Amino acid sequence: MSPLEIFFTILGMAAVTLLCRAFFLLPQQELPMPRWLREGLRYAPIAALAAVVAPEIVMNQGHLVHTWRDARIFGALAGLAFHTWRPDLLGTILCGTGVMLALRFGLGW
Repeated sequence: MSPLEIFFTILGMAAVTLLCRAFFLLPQQELPMPRWLREGLRYAPIAALAAVVAPEIVMNQGHLVHTWRDARIFGALAGLAFHTWRPDLLGTILCGTGVMLALRFGLGW
């Protein structure tokens, strides 16, 4: 591709992204939406995060983890346990990451 084609491709992608994201911001009044859809959209960020994180925890190089000696699984379980005990985002991240790093560097998992 020539530099001019790359420039127009990036410009077009930016315009499409801006249009898609600004769709909810452009109207002067709130868009009419059924209550069930509004309630369902509350869970969209959680579902998207789970869809990204879960495969990273249970898969390695495109295959399911075949051993229990995987630091990511124990880090995720420690983070889940911490969040159940005390719902604090920073503490959850630090706990899960700390357990994972301790297992990786301490035990060589």
